[in-house]
Amino acid sequence: MARKRLDQTPFQVDILDFTHDGRGVGRLPDGKAVFVTGALPGEQVVAQRFARSRSFDEARTLKVLRASEHRITPRCRHFGTCGGCVLQHLDAEQQILAKARVLRENFERIGHVTPKRWMAPIVDRAWGYRRKGRFSVKRVDKKDATLVGFRERDPRFVADLQECHTVIEPIAAIIRPLSALIDSMDARATLPQVEFIAGDPRPDFDGIALVFRHLQPLSESDTAKLLAFGEAHRMAIFLQPGGNDSVHALWPEAPALSFRLSDWDVELKFRPLDFIQVNAGLNETMIARTLELLDVQPDDRVLDLFCGLGNFTLPLARRVREVVGVEGEAGLVARARENAVHNGLANAKFHAADLTQDQRGTAWMRQGFDKLLLDPPRSGAIDVLRQLPLEQFGRIVYVSCHPASLARDAGYLVNERGWTLSDAGVMDMFPQTAHVESIALFEKR
Repeated sequence: MARKRLDQTPFQVDILDFTHDGRGVGRLPDGKAVFVTGALPGEQVVAQRFARSRSFDEARTLKVLRASEHRITPRCRHFGTCGGCVLQHLDAEQQILAKARVLRENFERIGHVTPKRWMAPIVDRAWGYRRKGRFSVKRVDKKDATLVGFRERDPRFVADLQECHTVIEPIAAIIRPLSALIDSMDARATLPQVEFIAGDPRPDFDGIALVFRHLQPLSESDTAKLLAFGEAHRMAIFLQPGGNDSVHALWPEAPALSFRLSDWDVELKFRPLDFIQVNAGLNETMIARTLELLDVQPDDRVLDLFCGLGNFTLPLARRVREVVGVEGEAGLVARARENAVHNGLANAKFHAADLTQDQRGTAWMRQGFDKLLLDPPRSGAIDVLRQLPLEQFGRIVYVSCHPASLARDAGYLVNERGWTLSDAGVMDMFPQTAHVESIALFEKR
């Protein structure tokens, strides 16, 4: 049978709730749920369907008939088209409350746990915070233009950014010049993305690196244009003709990227495609809160899993007898070791290990520890938690970038391993977006 044609007739709907990704939730006359982009709880809107499934429809807001008291005017002209932000129409206080509710509901629904105490949200600046990201590039011959920006809400398209208020100011300032640069290049149709990452200013450049991915060799003219752009804006230029290992500097000759964690007298060196926390200000507050929750003591031995470059490991090394960091990506481990040497921290040890696989025979797993820190990817830490001799730890602190996996792992720790979820709360690492970052403390019963 032919599929029923999608009814795109505008309709009126009351918004009753909020989804985890920042859309309003309404009910159609037949009781079917509809997720409405651009609508807030308590509002009445006119919406139009653009997709449907068996259990829910998807729609976009055409007109707000009754606005929420928490609705504000979005700062950015691209809001509603660009997929970089979804919550600019909601005031900042309500944004963080919505994220806290997502965490609470995940704990209840997935983990069947509730913390003894909810921590106050950890927040920092709401705008101009993003120091790492990726702009997509697309040449559109019909428009005779090269678009540079984040993906639109419909990810098939690239937003033609004129401005961005979430990236740090030096990156916001080059969006239009960057678009003009790429549009002038011979390789404009074979240059799919530009990544940016920012550290602290250096004598030879301002600490910001741009990585140009190119699918074909660059002409001499294009190379000269990129070099001139870097010099003019004092930004390091890297080229990426292939995989991550192909990244190499164009200008300056050997740019050094790093940022300081001043409270712990630590400098972290990194490479342009390495993972660093996007929000520098919130990162320092997060580290301080993590060490506070761990209740680190001078004689402690701490295990830091999914340690990356040593973002937590090296500050911990300033406070404890010894800390062991374990990370799956060998390149990050090598740079973490270099960072330990650079900072004179002989009590920070690092190991490369795939923490989704059996590690029970490894030397680091058999060593005794007092505290455990986890900062896993979106998939969570369930595999390694099932292997660890958890009885050795006095406390566990879990830093999460995905509330569902944290809730699952919290349920395992509490309901199967006998731990108590003492404290939990959200951290606004990505203001104006629906991304939920959180932190939780587990203690022995």
